[in-house]
Amino acid sequence: RSLDQVFWQAKVMHVVLKDKCKEWAAASRGMVRSVNGKLALWSEVARSPALAATCKWCDVKSSERAIEKQLRSYGRDPSRLLDVCRQALVFASVADLCQCLQVLAADASVRIVRLKNRLDPAYSSDRSAGYRDLAVNLQISTPVTHSLDVHLHVCELQLILKHFAELKSNDGHKRYVQFRNARGE
Repeated sequence: RSLDQVFWQAKVMHVVLKDKCKEWAAASRGMVRSVNGKLALWSEVARSPALAATCKWCDVKSSERAIEKQLRSYGRDPSRLLDVCRQALVFASVADLCQCLQVLAADASVRIVRLKNRLDPAYSSDRSAGYRDLAVNLQISTPVTHSLDVHLHVCELQLILKHFAELKSNDGHKRYVQFRNARGE
């Protein structure tokens, strides 16, 4: 697969993943971030078109970062990029996060490809500058994704505890980018 193909598939899957995230968040007390940075339960946001319009969903990964990652970490192989299409849901508790994972596992249209559990106490947070989440790489297989031939595209859903999401502010993310660049990742 070429990088152009990965990006085309990611842009198509972006809408599908966002819609699925709304379902999963509603079933598990998932929260979303608004443009002003505040977190709110999706179940409350969904009842208000005005609030829903202020949601800040993740964008498709920038082409610059994808190329950088492909060159630095993946030996120029674009098929190893599993987070070009990505979203994040935030949870107040581990129980709510686990509920979301159960909802994902029960969703017949989802195939979980990989779990990267940065919440595991055995995970060295030195590798992520202290940041922790549960990254779920998944495929979504529906009649629509099959008809568009994107059902094999791997997306990433980050399940984040509220405490870490609050640290993942613009400044926090800038510090992480500096850390990642210093490591050459």
